[in-house]
Amino acid sequence: MVSTHEEISSEFSRIVHEIAGVPLDDIQPGKNLVHDLELDSLSMVEIMVAAEETFGVKIPDEELHRLPTVELVTAYIEREQA
Repeated sequence: MVSTHEEISSEFSRIVHEIAGVPLDDIQPGKNLVHDLELDSLSMVEIMVAAEETFGVKIPDEELHRLPTVELVTAYIEREQA
């Protein structure tokens, strides 16, 4: 399953919205998942598991600290799908 950058970004935003209740308008590429969107660790785990299932990629726990923003998560998923 290979998706475009825009499709990944849109679907990841939908996942964040559904799991954490963050308004879609607030989920922007440069936003920090923890500091700007105020996601807690449980929400982060749920979001990453949903992203793995949705996009067919593995996001190792040790990678999470390297993916603080919506854009970096989107780029990571895009690279892993390639």
